Amino acid sequence: MRTSSSAWAAVVVKAVRQDPRLAGILMGAPAGQPEFADWADQLGEAGAGVPFLRYLPERLTPLGVRIERALGERLAAAPSFVAFEGYDAIAVLAEALRSHGTDRSSMAEAWSSVTVEGTRGRIRFCHTPGIGVWQWAWPPVQVVDRDPSRPDRFRVLHTA
Repeated sequence: MRTSSSAWAAVVVKAVRQDPRLAGILMGAPAGQPEFADWADQLGEAGAGVPFLRYLPERLTPLGVRIERALGERLAAAPSFVAFEGYDAIAVLAEALRSHGTDRSSMAEAWSSVTVEGTRGRIRFCHTPGIGVWQWAWPPVQVVDRDPSRPDRFRVLHTA
């Protein structure tokens, strides 16, 4: 039987929360994990107050607002930042294919010049020293947690 990473995280969070010796420990979670409904379902109030990274700006772009509305209607819930990442990834790949073609060497050249208006801002790639891949090095970042007084809501603790 395979156990999901969120199930393992839930086990760790429950263990830490139940041990009075660890009452002062601040736990963090992988980017986005506490944003998903299964986190709240598995942990309830114990899952609140666990900071995590969420790659969202303070305000979405006009495209982001349209996508948020469309996804919200299809999902019957607010989309997570992961949904916006998925949309943006497809938009970037489509632009790279459109502008540079489908062969491997052309695609490798695309990353230095592709730029796309995404749901969370303009996406451009750079080659960060010491890292062997092209990446969007300046995505909007929030540090967020589930509000301990209302675990169904998120608190933005920091933006960068």
